[in-house]
Amino acid sequence: MKKIMVVDDEADQILTVKYTLEQFGEDYDIITANSGPECLKILETNVPDLILLDIMMPEMNGWEVFNKIKENTEWVDIPIVFLTARADRTAENAGNFLGDAYIEKPFEFEDFKLRIKKILKD
Repeated sequence: MKKIMVVDDEADQILTVKYTLEQFGEDYDIITANSGPECLKILETNVPDLILLDIMMPEMNGWEVFNKIKENTEWVDIPIVFLTARADRTAENAGNFLGDAYIEKPFEFEDFKLRIKKILKD
């Protein structure tokens, strides 16, 4: 069973992504975090196969969380997909360059499914 962590400060976004992942027909273990610090705390004991990471969060934004994850040798190989409402070209270019993918919210179900499955190699 593949584990996917969803990190977003908006509870409704977490529920939407979780529901969408459950509709894939795959047996994923979904882990959620409401902030960057919570994400890092969970990673200490529960390492997922993929992280879906929001960029715009208070306290610690997605770029900062990304950097902290990549600094840790135990977490460096976790694929990270930036999942964000931020739609400017700079964020998209940085997200595609740094992460494994950049997906804008709201997303199309089929595109989201194909991209996640490709990264997880399902």
